[in-house]
Amino acid sequence: MRIMDPASITEALELVEDHWTPRIVGRVNDQYVKVAKLLGELVWHAHDDEDEMFLVIYGRLKIQLEGAREVSLDPGQFFVVPKGMHHNPLAEEEVGIVLIETVTTAHTGSVQSDRSVSIERQLPAG
Repeated sequence: MRIMDPASITEALELVEDHWTPRIVGRVNDQYVKVAKLLGELVWHAHDDEDEMFLVIYGRLKIQLEGAREVSLDPGQFFVVPKGMHHNPLAEEEVGIVLIETVTTAHTGSVQSDRSVSIERQLPAG
């Protein structure tokens, strides 16, 4: 069993410098816990084999979903994008979030863009 120190989501978010660049702050079994700052829009993509959970810490996040549906999340709210569903996160103003994703989840699924971030870049330094 591994014992860790308590962690602060707020402090972890303060260390994030670049928008759309998630940082891994923990792991629960086969799930990464990540923090990220968002501004603007990411890219339409899907994760064929994994669900993805967005939890808003501050700001307001919109997630466009296939079929012309959209969800809006305020601080304290979360939404799970089901595996295989095309989606596009949008943030009109800066949003701080927690992501919970399977360790195999590629940042933008099979879509590669200038905003795609490898798992290696998401790992903590050191």
